[in-house]
Amino acid sequence: MSNPQQLRYSKEHEWLSATEDGVATVGITEHAANALGDIVFVQLPEVGDTATAGETCGELESTKSVSDLYSPVTGEVTEINQDVVDDPALVNSAPFEGGWLFKVRLSEEPADLLTADEYTEFSGS
Repeated sequence: MSNPQQLRYSKEHEWLSATEDGVATVGITEHAANALGDIVFVQLPEVGDTATAGETCGELESTKSVSDLYSPVTGEVTEINQDVVDDPALVNSAPFEGGWLFKVRLSEEPADLLTADEYTEFSGS
């Protein structure tokens, strides 16, 4: 399992892309997707909602459990991935590509996110 070097990671197992015009993409890591098992339902924040770093903003339901989705950053949700809502298995099959969850316009720069190497050490993956 390889965590892309260009992303940043939270200790709640979310990843964050570099910002493009102040907007970053959020998803969950392959480690989290594997731990959850087959994801069958995704509840995401709505466009226009404010996501707050470290707070829940949705949930992921798998065949094993229901898990909260935490926002790694604070900002306004600008887009959700409707493909994941329609086909939650994308989170398992492509967590770093087509399985992204939402985009957020940052209101502040994230301070406590991990590099890929730090996350790999933290998660043991």
